[in-house]
Amino acid sequence: MRVLVIGAGALGGYYGARMVRAGSDVTFLVRARRAEQLQKNGLQVVSPHGDFAVQPKFVQANDLKDPFDVVLVGVKSYSLDDAMTEFAPAIGANTMILPILNGLKHIDALTARFGAARVLGGLANVSAGLDADGRVVQFMANQTIAFGEVDGALSERALALETLLQVPGIDARASETIMHDMWEKFVQLSTVAGITCLMRASIGDILAVPNGEQSIFRLFAECCTVATASGFEPRAPFIEFDRKLFTTQGSPLKASMLRDIERGSITEAEHILGDMANRARTLGIDTPLLDLARAHVAAYEIGRRGAGG
Repeated sequence: MRVLVIGAGALGGYYGARMVRAGSDVTFLVRARRAEQLQKNGLQVVSPHGDFAVQPKFVQANDLKDPFDVVLVGVKSYSLDDAMTEFAPAIGANTMILPILNGLKHIDALTARFGAARVLGGLANVSAGLDADGRVVQFMANQTIAFGEVDGALSERALALETLLQVPGIDARASETIMHDMWEKFVQLSTVAGITCLMRASIGDILAVPNGEQSIFRLFAECCTVATASGFEPRAPFIEFDRKLFTTQGSPLKASMLRDIERGSITEAEHILGDMANRARTLGIDTPLLDLARAHVAAYEIGRRGAGG
């Protein structure tokens, strides 16, 4: 299958590089600056599993003509509208669009633009970012990608995609419960992003202060309530995993949203915290800590824009 990866940032760069290294037919859709960087240095990955580099195929939007079998979308939510316009020529009658963005709102946007039949649900659990040299740096060993039909069917195309993605460095899984999976990640991300941005601190540092643990779990409970009322009650293994995640003393865990704040960048706050809070309002659920976290990051965004950020 021919794969088009949208962008060569942390998510697309990591999974795309792994597929290229395994011999898959992968092309990256990139902007001029990233194209120049890839031409000069290749696509480099720094990983706990071993560093490597590949020389990828890449294309810019104006040169995109033919449809691809798979379009892997891993851009930030605030770049999605522009990205959809750029990769539209790559969408054919049988193209699978696999988004691995955070949150849920993008599913509606992609469906509205390209039709429900082309859009899969998907999520990625990899902690990675780009460094100053444009290298993809994997911070932790996790490297999971899950995907499936939004309606829960275990389709032939999802199984074919699972086979394609089962390469060294990717733990790929076709899921019959992808929307439930995505809701659980939405809860986890809203909790981690909300509390670490609000406190401007890692989970380990928050646990070290009075009422730190209680604050984490108050926010977690708010988000779980929203998920449950939406028809996706968090399942026991997820609750157990997150309880351990949120009580690990000395944990360096920070949301990527906080890392964006620390470097003065735009955030995905409204796509994550704002969307969760809006869903809570629609359902009549009170979420005071989530609302405070949302307001905190929104105030940062106003200041950033005022300073010309």
